[in-house]
Amino acid sequence: MSTKKIIIEPVTRVEGHGKVTIKMDENGKVEDAFLHIVEFRGFEKFIQGHPYWEAPVLVQRLCGICPVSHHIAAAKAIDQLVGVDPENLTPTATKLRRLLHYGQVFQSHSLHFFYLASPDILFGINAPAEKRNIVAVANENQELAKKGILMRKFGQEIIKALAGKKIHGILAVPGGVHKTFTKEEKEYFLDGKQIPNIDTMIAWSKEVIDFMKNYHTENAAWIDNFASYPSNHLGLVDKETGALELYDGRLRSVDFEGNELLNIEDIEYRYHFKEAVEPWSYLKFPYMTKYGRKEGWNRVGPLARMNTCSNITTPFAEIERQIFKAYTQNKPNNMTMHTHWARLIEMLHCAELIKELLLDDDLMGTDLVSKGTPRNKGIGIIEAPRGTLIHEYHTDDKGLITKCNLIVSTTHNNEAMNRGVRAVANEVLSEKPEITEPMLNQVEMAIRAYDPCLSCATHALGQMPLIVQLEDKHGNLIDEKIR
Repeated sequence: MSTKKIIIEPVTRVEGHGKVTIKMDENGKVEDAFLHIVEFRGFEKFIQGHPYWEAPVLVQRLCGICPVSHHIAAAKAIDQLVGVDPENLTPTATKLRRLLHYGQVFQSHSLHFFYLASPDILFGINAPAEKRNIVAVANENQELAKKGILMRKFGQEIIKALAGKKIHGILAVPGGVHKTFTKEEKEYFLDGKQIPNIDTMIAWSKEVIDFMKNYHTENAAWIDNFASYPSNHLGLVDKETGALELYDGRLRSVDFEGNELLNIEDIEYRYHFKEAVEPWSYLKFPYMTKYGRKEGWNRVGPLARMNTCSNITTPFAEIERQIFKAYTQNKPNNMTMHTHWARLIEMLHCAELIKELLLDDDLMGTDLVSKGTPRNKGIGIIEAPRGTLIHEYHTDDKGLITKCNLIVSTTHNNEAMNRGVRAVANEVLSEKPEITEPMLNQVEMAIRAYDPCLSCATHALGQMPLIVQLEDKHGNLIDEKIR
């Protein structure tokens, strides 16, 4: 039997464009599998020469899904360039930025779960491809789809109120924010007259978590084993208590058994991380320097954050975290599909945090900007919806950017996604001569669980169909499917 190569291009129901190559030996067994990021990202280079204050605006153009995350991470770095650390921002500026950030996480998690993940959960891996989409979800479960749409809308309305528009808006300026919140804006989210209010968002978030827990109970065998493998986990935690922190904290990493590998101030990251490269992908492979490329890689995102934090500060989400942790006897959870469960717990947490802030009169303060002694280097790290996001900028004496380093969440998860692809490919494709739609979808599901934002690392033009090809060892085409 000839060797074969399966190519999946692009991966579907993720943000951006990626490609999977699976190599099989003469016996039809999987030899290796790779997730390729096939387009080049040039932001780190072409942002050079721009004045530092443009960075929070420019970097948003990395993506239309998570522009707020890049805006906030860049803003934290630019604050340092003007001599302002996170603790030196005014209470109003800090709380307005946090509200914007929580609104972004809430809407992004809603988008992923309801629009991208729920078709697999509701219809199963064997459902026909034409059914695995949000339209089919709306047709068969109108209530779930309606809640998903309105929950995402709520988060987007928070963003619009603060940044002026839902995508590529502006709130942060060096050392603070450029606007405050009004009483009318607060009431819009509290009174429920025009959109379902924040109490409804909290209630619906709890309902969706219950839905996921029931689904897990009924499907635990495959959920627990699908693309499950040991890994390290990285996330921000509160500097004092170790609680889940999305905006500002210490970087903490634990291994698959819960042993602490790293606990550092976020601005120290460059002393503890390196990035490897591979010839088959434009996306780098970050790892902790001390542990090396082989042992030092991390997962990031909702699952990692549940594994690295000691508690959650909001009451309803903390109850759900304890249930989540109890399933693994309080040990780190290395089951990839449990990322969806963790993501919903974070949705609830953000809804609770949004309510706390909407009831805080500091949102309507007028002390918006702090000043300090300028520096020529700034680092901003936040927990974006998909995981730890790092922005670093260096400037010259004129305030022009001379160096930019961005490590996006999907970059951190690069090794994890590749391992997931290999694990699933070995499980479902080995010694299977025929390409079937459910097989391909399972490979994609291993990637989709991370909610990768490939557009943060890629830029592609035009229509990209899904092309899957089987070739023999001489490169001759044996079979091809296009959708």
